[in-house]
Amino acid sequence: MNNNTTHPSTNPTSCDVLVIGGGPAGATVATLLAERGYQVTLLEKAHHPRFHIGESLLPANLPLLEKLGVAKAVKAIGMEKWGAEFVSPWHDHQQTFEFADAWDKSMPMAYQVRRSEFDEILIRNAAAKNATVIEGCQVQDVSFLPDAAGAVIQARYDDGRVASWHARFVLDASGRDTFLGNRLKAKHRNKEHNSTAIYAHFSGAQRHSGKNEGHITVFWFEHGWFWFIPLADGTTSVGAVTWPYYLKTRGKKPLEAFFHETIAMCPQLVQRLESAKLTSVVEATGNFSYVCDRTYGDNYLLLGDAYAFIDPVFSSGVMLAMQSAFVGADTVDTCLRCPEQAAAALKKFDRSMRVGPKAFSWFIYRMTNPTMRDMFMGPRNILRAKEAVLSVLAGDIFGKTPIWRSIAVFKSLYYLGSLVKLKRTVKAWRMRKHNIRTLDDAGAEVR
Repeated sequence: MNNNTTHPSTNPTSCDVLVIGGGPAGATVATLLAERGYQVTLLEKAHHPRFHIGESLLPANLPLLEKLGVAKAVKAIGMEKWGAEFVSPWHDHQQTFEFADAWDKSMPMAYQVRRSEFDEILIRNAAAKNATVIEGCQVQDVSFLPDAAGAVIQARYDDGRVASWHARFVLDASGRDTFLGNRLKAKHRNKEHNSTAIYAHFSGAQRHSGKNEGHITVFWFEHGWFWFIPLADGTTSVGAVTWPYYLKTRGKKPLEAFFHETIAMCPQLVQRLESAKLTSVVEATGNFSYVCDRTYGDNYLLLGDAYAFIDPVFSSGVMLAMQSAFVGADTVDTCLRCPEQAAAALKKFDRSMRVGPKAFSWFIYRMTNPTMRDMFMGPRNILRAKEAVLSVLAGDIFGKTPIWRSIAVFKSLYYLGSLVKLKRTVKAWRMRKHNIRTLDDAGAEVR
C-alpha cells in the first residue's frame, strides 16, 4: 500500500476537496488538484487492485495519460489497439477500421488494459502527487452546508470505524454507484436506451496476428452485440450487451450456462473461442443506461459515470471519465480561487459534460439498426464522413478537429438510407421501442 494511503481517526478532518471514488475520474481529478497545491482527500470503498469491466481505451486517452505522467506505466501493461473490427451475421464480410484513418492522424492507437492494473496505476499516481488516498472507506452521507460553506462527509471503514471530513468542495466520481445522483434524486433512467451485460474473461481465445492482435471486435447478433477485447497477458474479455428482455429468458438457469448459450448464438465468436477456457466468474449487470438531471450544484460536481452512462459499444467510458476530471479540476480551481468567476466556470463545465453523451448517443441509439449496420459494414468517405466518424470513435470530440460538418453528412446519409428502405426502417424502429422497455414493463428483474 502506498505510503500516502492513510487511516484518519474519527475526529473531523478538513480538506479543500473530497473525492468520492478512486476509479479513472476520481484518481485523475485528485492528481490534478493535488498538483495545484490543494489538500485533496480521496475515499475509495474498495482496495486496489480490484476487478472492473471496461478494458478498452480510446486514442484520446493517450494525451491525458501523458499529462498525468503515467503514459509509460500504462504502456507497460497495455495491449496496443490500432483499430476495431465489426462482424455482422447479416453481411458476408468483416469490416476493420483503423484509428490512423481518422481526421487527425496524430492519434493512431490506444490500449486495451486490465482495469485492475490500470486503475491502480492511476490511484497510486494520485497518492504520489500528495493526494490523501484512503481505501476500504465508503462514503455514507454528504451534508451540504448553507451559504456555500462546503460540506460534511461521513464515511465508514471496512472495520466499522466511522470518520468525517469537512470539505470546501465535493467531487462525485463514484461511477455507476452514482452516490450524489441517487441521494439528490437526480438520477433517471435513460428513456432512449436500455441494455444489460453478461461478461467474463477467457484464456486461449483465437486472436488476429501482428498489428491487428489488439483490435477490439464487435459481433452483432440477434439480441444485441458482443465485445471481444484482447489483453496483454493473454486474457480476452468477452461480454454480451443485450436488450433486457433477453436476460429475462435466463429464468433460474446458472449465469455461466446462460452465457455459454448466448455465445453459441454467434458462430463467428464461437470459432474465436473454440480452444478458449473460462478463467473468471461470469457476471451480469442490468440497467446500463441512465443520466442525472444536473452535472453540478453548490460545492459539488458529478464526474464521469456518476453523471451519465449510455452503453459500452464505443469504449467511451474511461475517456469521458478522465476528460471530465480534467475539466472538473479546472472548474474547482476557478471556484475556490476566484469565486466571482464560479458561475461562468460551472456553466462551462456543464456544457463540456454534455458533449460526450450527445456525440456518442446518436450512434449508440442506432447501432443495432439495419441501416447503421449497412453503413458500418460498407463505409464511404463522402465529404470525409468516414474520417469524421472514426474521429468520434477515437474520442476526438473535445478539441478543434473540424469533424462536425462531415458528421452531419454521415447523419444525412443515414436518414436518406432509412427512407429508401422505409418499411425495414419502421419495423426496426418499432422493434427497438419494444426492446428498450424497462424490466418492470417486461415483468422481470435481473438477478
